[in-house]
Amino acid sequence: MQVLSLEEPGSKLTSQAVVSVLPPALEDSQFKLSHNTIQATVRKSMHFYVLWANWLLMSEFIDIHTEAVQAALAKHKEEKMALPMPTKRRSTYVQSPIETRTPPDSSSGSEDETSVRRQSSLVPPPPVVNPNQQSPDSWINRTVQGSSTSSSASSTLSHGEAKPIASFRLFSLASPVAPSENSAPPPDVTAVAPPSRGPRVDLTNNAVVRGMSRGQSRSSMMETADGVPVNSRVSTKIQQLLNTLKRPKRPPLSEFFTDDAEEIVEVPEPDPNTPKPEGRQIIPVKGEPLGVVSNWPPALQAALARWGSTQGKSPALTALDITGKTLYTLTYGKLWSRSVKLAYTLLNKLGTKNEQILKPGDKVALVYPNSDPGMFWVAFYGCLLAEVIPVPIEVPLSRKDAGICQVGFLLGSCGVGLALTSEICLKGLPKTPTGEILQFKGWPRLKWVVTDSKYLTKPSKEWQPHIPTANTDPAYIEYKASKDGTVVGVAVSKVAMLTHCQALTQACNYCEGETLVNVLDFKKDMGLWHGVLTAVMNRIHTISVPYAVMKACPLSWVQRVHIHKARIALVKCRDLHWAMMAHRDQRDTSLASLHMLIVADGANPWSVSSCDAFLNVFQSHGLKPEAVCPCATSPEAMTVAIRRPGVPGTPLPARAILSMGGLSHSVIRVNTEDKNSALTVQDVGHVMPGALMCIVRPDGPPQLCKTDEIGEIIINSRAGGNMYYGLPGLTKNTFEVIPVNANGVPIGEIPFVRSGLLGFVGPGSLIFVVGKIEGLLMVSGRRHNADDLVATALAVEPVKTVYRGRIAVFSVTVFYDERVVIVAEQRPGASEEDSFQWMSRVLQAIDSIHQVGLYCLALVPANTLPKTPLGGIHTSDTKQFFLDGNLHPCNILMCPHTCVTNLPKPRQKQPVGVGPASVMVGNLVAGKRIAQAVGRDLGMIEDQDLVRKAQTKLSFALQWRAQTDADHVLFVLLNAKGVTVSTATCVQLHKRAEKIAAALTEKGSINTGENVVLLYPPGIDLIAAFYGCLYAGCVPVNVRPPHPQNLAATLPTVRMIIDVSKAACILTTQSLMRTMRSKEAAASVNIKTWPTIIDTDDLPRRRPPQIYKPPTAEMIAYLDFSVSTTGMLTGVKISHAAVSAICRSIKLQCELYSSRQIAICLDPYCGLGFVLWCLASVYSGHQSVLIPPFELESCLSLWLSTLTQYRIRDTFCSYSVMELCTKGLGTQTELLKARGVNLSCVRSCVVIAEERPRLALSHSFSKLFKDIGLSSRAVSTAFGSRVNLAVCLQGTTGPDPCTVYVDMKSLRHDRVRLVERGAPQSLPLMESGKILPGVRVIIVNPETRGPLGDSHLGEIWVNSPHNASGYYTIYGEESLQANHFNTKLSFGDPQTLWARTGYLGFVKRTELLEANGDRHDALFVVGSLDETLELRGLRYHPIDIEISVSRAHRSIAESAVFTWTNLLVVVSELCGSEQDALDLVPLITNVVLEEHHLIVGVVVIVDPGVIPINSRGEKQRMHLRDSFLADQLDPIYVAYNM
Repeated sequence: MQVLSLEEPGSKLTSQAVVSVLPPALEDSQFKLSHNTIQATVRKSMHFYVLWANWLLMSEFIDIHTEAVQAALAKHKEEKMALPMPTKRRSTYVQSPIETRTPPDSSSGSEDETSVRRQSSLVPPPPVVNPNQQSPDSWINRTVQGSSTSSSASSTLSHGEAKPIASFRLFSLASPVAPSENSAPPPDVTAVAPPSRGPRVDLTNNAVVRGMSRGQSRSSMMETADGVPVNSRVSTKIQQLLNTLKRPKRPPLSEFFTDDAEEIVEVPEPDPNTPKPEGRQIIPVKGEPLGVVSNWPPALQAALARWGSTQGKSPALTALDITGKTLYTLTYGKLWSRSVKLAYTLLNKLGTKNEQILKPGDKVALVYPNSDPGMFWVAFYGCLLAEVIPVPIEVPLSRKDAGICQVGFLLGSCGVGLALTSEICLKGLPKTPTGEILQFKGWPRLKWVVTDSKYLTKPSKEWQPHIPTANTDPAYIEYKASKDGTVVGVAVSKVAMLTHCQALTQACNYCEGETLVNVLDFKKDMGLWHGVLTAVMNRIHTISVPYAVMKACPLSWVQRVHIHKARIALVKCRDLHWAMMAHRDQRDTSLASLHMLIVADGANPWSVSSCDAFLNVFQSHGLKPEAVCPCATSPEAMTVAIRRPGVPGTPLPARAILSMGGLSHSVIRVNTEDKNSALTVQDVGHVMPGALMCIVRPDGPPQLCKTDEIGEIIINSRAGGNMYYGLPGLTKNTFEVIPVNANGVPIGEIPFVRSGLLGFVGPGSLIFVVGKIEGLLMVSGRRHNADDLVATALAVEPVKTVYRGRIAVFSVTVFYDERVVIVAEQRPGASEEDSFQWMSRVLQAIDSIHQVGLYCLALVPANTLPKTPLGGIHTSDTKQFFLDGNLHPCNILMCPHTCVTNLPKPRQKQPVGVGPASVMVGNLVAGKRIAQAVGRDLGMIEDQDLVRKAQTKLSFALQWRAQTDADHVLFVLLNAKGVTVSTATCVQLHKRAEKIAAALTEKGSINTGENVVLLYPPGIDLIAAFYGCLYAGCVPVNVRPPHPQNLAATLPTVRMIIDVSKAACILTTQSLMRTMRSKEAAASVNIKTWPTIIDTDDLPRRRPPQIYKPPTAEMIAYLDFSVSTTGMLTGVKISHAAVSAICRSIKLQCELYSSRQIAICLDPYCGLGFVLWCLASVYSGHQSVLIPPFELESCLSLWLSTLTQYRIRDTFCSYSVMELCTKGLGTQTELLKARGVNLSCVRSCVVIAEERPRLALSHSFSKLFKDIGLSSRAVSTAFGSRVNLAVCLQGTTGPDPCTVYVDMKSLRHDRVRLVERGAPQSLPLMESGKILPGVRVIIVNPETRGPLGDSHLGEIWVNSPHNASGYYTIYGEESLQANHFNTKLSFGDPQTLWARTGYLGFVKRTELLEANGDRHDALFVVGSLDETLELRGLRYHPIDIEISVSRAHRSIAESAVFTWTNLLVVVSELCGSEQDALDLVPLITNVVLEEHHLIVGVVVIVDPGVIPINSRGEKQRMHLRDSFLADQLDPIYVAYNM
């Protein structure tokens, strides 16, 4: 049973009658109502199954919507939820009077599970805090802002096991006590000038090794479980965000889908609780017959001719100037004579006598401003008399006008070549420097004709315009902008134009000689139909009030009604609102003369409050309630329905109070329970005379709706549009619709026209409109009307934050559903807090009332949204700006957590039920091979005793070469000019090494086996010092020297490695020694506790007493220290045997021998870079041309010029060098060619890296330098890790590196599925080089430690004679690293010892053949296991997300991602203007959601160069995370997505 409460207008408390809406079986039961009129109306409409009518008291103005919003917000005031406000850097582009650092809301979050749904998006207004009573948060924040703290989560190694002590996780102490003299304040990771990245820094902050005391205990730190200080402002905000996300969300949709490899989306199951229509099929509604009046003219031109000749002095039009005063009055006589002159001129005076430009039937554009209606009237009727077809358009003001290109498409499709305009308008059009009118984008070439009287020719007396009886030829074309921004032209025939005027005359009861005040645009729609066409037919005097006058004097139209005693006024809701706001200025105005106040947008559901408010104010000024006449129109169907002026004293029409929930399912349900989620709709009167109306479903076939169902209104009438000009396909779908019944059978043969209006037929055949098809947002299978959302947003008080009329609502498709976006213009004086508070309250209101979540709410600066010609917001252009990142908001709030409810189900990792051996057997049975690959045999060492002895240990090799080939040049060092700075022959290097060994023994008093730090710039000194240490029996530790311009950030790293390695001595140059003892150094570290420093620049010629001979090859040759991208400082021990094995392996792979020459341009401080720079030449005897990478900053072309000059066949570089050349020289290939640079000699260019190959960069490099001879096959990559410095290296023989495309969805499940190039969600991966001789790799499950099949992603394990011996530990606890360096498979081959690289990858057998004829097994590295992100049970690789983010917007230079407490944080560097910063937030959120099915929790926009990058060009994401959490980044903007 549904209840209707019926209230009689006029009384304060009315009688109520209760009516049951009965099922069909009981439909004949009798019922009585208290009022005869209403009883008759209800009886008349008993063919409805459902009746609705919550009648409102008309005498009292009650804005239901505002009440509903206030009630909805009141619900949420009880919850004290602290939403994190975005952090914004104070900047010139932000119009904000508040301070940058806004303390977070101190109200506590409630965890009440019974609260309303989806409160994660709801924010109460912040409580007023007494400045004297500080909250704990604000006190903590103030403390933090003064200190530069850094933090990090405690890191475990990739395999969930105990971490070796030598793998040092970096962190800095945020101590509340003053630092001791031994602990300097931590350096700032981001203290680099924004334009350049500055020096590459391996480590940042005053990092301290875990387990080592630095003057204070760990207990002095306030930390969370993850080791992050709680007094970080960012941590506080993230905790607030997490609290909001914990709150109960709206229940997820039924169409949850499983993200498996085959398909993403399952077919959604229908919700059984969805309301469904239950009424009978609707019966078409017929309008009253169109009466035949004897004096109606046969054509509209005939009416003008009649009035022009018989009533020549009768006023036709009065135009107002900008102040609201009368500008001129055009009489019917003048209108007729000028129109005839224009018609004659158009047909006879525009071309030559024999060939006129225009002929009847041609189309012409009318370009007149809204301030000059008279010229437009003359032009329009002149065209009708000349029988040419006018196409009225707006005046183009600039190339950037909203939608101007689409207007050009309309003109082109209509074949318009001529434009009529006025002289003043022509002068105002934008011109080229030569004075010609600008050619607008997309417009056809137009000839412009000025139609001012002085330029028109008076026709001879015998010439008369031809006025035929109205026929079906087009009379005019009215433009219409669609939802997507396209502009179409609706052609209206002459007979339709005339019939429409007759229908309006009958419906509105127009009489001859009346006065009409028109505030609407006279070029189209109601302003044209009533104010120009019907007015002339009935000799009505029209007073045209232009938009400019309304802006200056909102009451001008009311004053005109009063002055002229006008009977009709044509207005919009905005005009009612403006007049009501300004009514206090005029107390003596009278609206008693008004017979009809036609509200053109009365079909909008929110027009009720405007009408009621206006009536409430002006009823005392004589306005009659029955005079308010809302109507419904559309360009296609023209006037659909209009409320007829009522008889005084009769009851006013009904209002329907409908359930928003029902409306969203297109079902009518009376709202009796929750008044807050109700929509009050007023009727728009009855169907037009002579029309037939149906309601059909808007989607699919035009099936008739049921009586309680909302659908699209379709009209059959002679008074309507005929077609979209030039678009027959669209025309058929819109203007030739045949409704069908439930069985799909057409109900007749009469064609109907789609109106684009959504509505239903109410009691008494009254028409109710609830929205437009264009404003329909289809979200999660439910329909929401954009106008309803606008009304709710504007009902949120206070509205002082935004402008009322400048708000756009649209939806964007993100991740298989539509997402609602609201964009509004912010008032200049609104503060950040006001804006954020208003936005959060809008979220609450829309969530409660419409039961839909907002995806994005953006505020832009005033006057920046694209406007329509009459000042409204151009929604489709606004949407395009949003999607293109050109909106430039000043405030933005993203709520993806709230509204994205169709994410794939999180993956549940299944416990392994069967044993690993069974899995392997199953794989073999299924035909899957074990994923392993082997390099070729290392081979036996040559038999010569001397060679064998020399090449077992590298120090022997140098001595042997000094004796056998003394003058052979091993090393050539170049400077930035390409000039040789120094060279080293075998004997020179040997002697320099001897000098250094002697100095170590004498000056440093170094004992055998002690560690010595080498601190040198890239060069030959470093190589000599390394061999000097080997000669002295010391263990060299190579360390990157501190950067002189950035000691604060780089020197602490040096200090840490010296401390960790317990170095007994430091070998360095004079200048570096001075730097280490300088005052600047003392500010960063304690310079008094350096070990012995030996300057090796000017050593005396001395030989050591003896050259050390290690007793066994297993002795440590050197320590290799490096910082991983996760911030792990790891030092590994490399034995003499490993050194010899790696050098021999590289020699075989690259075919290196004494007569060969290679070029090296990479940093020589760790990994394979150090091996190539210092070791390989001494072992193999080839010559190495050394190019320090920092020299490229002075001369970008140095490396490429060197390759040309020395005719180098094999070169080694880093990704940093390749990127420098690509970005700096990519556009200068012609200049390089002119300088003689030619790379055709290069056979192999190998990139040395410890990461996934950067395919895009490699391809770019190859393509760019193809023009200067670089072979497309030359570029390849190498791969090494901490446990094995060189696993793969392409070399000179064997197949080219291959590229495969893998499915990203499968990869997240640790599965490898190859797909075709270009497949959706495909990821290209390049082989990481050819596996080196003597190396075996196998792919292993990191959890079960069992071997995997070749269709799985797993950890790469390696067995090789050049594996590192272990991590260097200062405590000697060797057992801790056994699981990394000496680990065994859990089954399969339990004897072999493997080293775990910590990298994920897979092996694929390719069709290519090895030299021995076997098929080639390719190793593909996917990413570091430490860096993978475990989200929603899936494994993500940061680089994949970062590549997507970098594509999102042109202003994103670099990006990095990391997780924090299960929130995905994206940091992006902004390379454009700061006003682009907030544009990036929605685009980044969109692209990550679309491509990776993840919701971004926090978006951080920073300056270029903030993301720390190490010397190998790898991002240090964990350092970035620590700096962000410690509030050290100084971000431009931080958005916390709700």
